[in-house]
Amino acid sequence: MSNILIHPNSTPATTHSLPVNIHELKAACANCSLRELCLPAGLTMAEVDQLSEIIYTRRRVKRGEAIIRSGEAFTALYAVRTGFFKACALASDGREQVTGFSMAGELLGMDGIGDDIYQSDVIAIEDSEVCKIPFDNLDALLGEMPSLQRHFHKVMSREIVREGGVMMMLGVMKADERLAAFLLNLSQRLHIRGYAPLEFSLRMTREEIGSYLGLKLETVSRTFSKFQAEGILEVNQKMIRIIDVESLRKIYAHHT
Repeated sequence: MSNILIHPNSTPATTHSLPVNIHELKAACANCSLRELCLPAGLTMAEVDQLSEIIYTRRRVKRGEAIIRSGEAFTALYAVRTGFFKACALASDGREQVTGFSMAGELLGMDGIGDDIYQSDVIAIEDSEVCKIPFDNLDALLGEMPSLQRHFHKVMSREIVREGGVMMMLGVMKADERLAAFLLNLSQRLHIRGYAPLEFSLRMTREEIGSYLGLKLETVSRTFSKFQAEGILEVNQKMIRIIDVESLRKIYAHHT
């Protein structure tokens, strides 16, 4: 469960494009804590130069605005530089279903590769910034750069693992196990990015967490309260402090 991430009525994103400075990109990639997650991972400086030629814009996206719309033609991937996003799809009964959360160092829009159509709305849940990567140009570059192709395949593999983990979670886990898995995964991902893993602010609402975990809002709130009463968490609105990470791990491990 290493990568479990763990609206149709929104207005299109008003974004600002910024030219990418290759010298800034090199410096950022050389020192960034995300270098093993983003596309430049493991590339030589000459290869980073090639990649920079196709990542020609950065886009700022305001909270509540969509970067991708379900049903639109697939043209590009977006690498998250800063901020948080949620992916949403319409359930069979017409309700919005949250299918994932993405943060810095992750790619948006990969569900469009197979059928050349984006399958989900992707909406910023806080002010964010992304790099736009036109896929035709990236696809051509993958054929020329084996190291980039290998890394891209790893990224796709992580996405497959994430999807499988979510299906397992929704199929067999109890409410407390689902929330424990969600918090542990979020903690792990923040740690990889150099942030505090045991004390953080939830960018998503309780309702969005419930939609993702397949739980009612009341169940999510009740489970947070239960974890707090048991001394596992300290909860102050959106601020979460994990006090007893081992107990959280035992709760998650209980389903196995």
